[in-house]
Amino acid sequence: MKNTFNIGQFYQPVQPAVKQKSQDVTYREFAPDKSLQNLIYCYWELKSEERLQNPFMYRVIADGCIDIFFRLDDSSENFVMGLCKNYTEFPLGNNFHYAGIRFLPTMFSMLYKMSAKELINRFERLEMVVKDSSEFITNHLSGRDDIRVVKEKLDAYFIYLMRKSNMEMDPRFQNALNIILKEYGVVNIQADLDIGLSPRQLRRYFEFYIGASAKTFSQIVRFQNSLNANLSTLGLKRNNVFYDLGYYDQAHFIKEFKRFYGITPTKALDS
Repeated sequence: MKNTFNIGQFYQPVQPAVKQKSQDVTYREFAPDKSLQNLIYCYWELKSEERLQNPFMYRVIADGCIDIFFRLDDSSENFVMGLCKNYTEFPLGNNFHYAGIRFLPTMFSMLYKMSAKELINRFERLEMVVKDSSEFITNHLSGRDDIRVVKEKLDAYFIYLMRKSNMEMDPRFQNALNIILKEYGVVNIQADLDIGLSPRQLRRYFEFYIGASAKTFSQIVRFQNSLNANLSTLGLKRNNVFYDLGYYDQAHFIKEFKRFYGITPTKALDS
């Protein structure tokens, strides 16, 4: 295994914590083993603490990542979700207990040697995509395990997979990713990503490793940067805050935010 590209150093994808006023639902994230922190952003757990009166709708915002997720009460129900160009909502019912693995951008495709384009805007049963990992989850993970035990088993499994995998990447494509991440997604695709790849080559790399075009990925990175900026309602009223984040104006910011989050910035801050 050889991988000198530390994407985790530049990118911390945010999924908003579940905030419920009348329903008892918890969402937690756990850092993987240190040796995996360039591959996996986090493990996560989403569960109802008791049976809910109303079915729960879980919103996943655009983050540029690919997730494996599974039911801890029936780990044979395991899935993979690709990059989404928009926010996505999942109906989870009245009682649930899920866990997941959130891979940093490019890392799922590097580890499993498969095109992220095949998964874009959709989720699929994991056995149809990566059968060995589906079998590991089914046979080794259970709701009887404390979540810390689940984390330890996942750490050991992905350390094993990573060590036997060739994680090398074309340095020109790596340079393009570095530029996008270091500039927080505020880039001119033609001018700023002139890094020795033809437009066709660049498109093919982004489709394989990310699942979407360089433009779409840059927009998601810019959106994620706005979430990490810790905006407040007062801050949103500043005339220059949208320019600081790389948007043309307020309307441009709100339109893109709603596309990736599902609600306006003000409603997101109030939720």
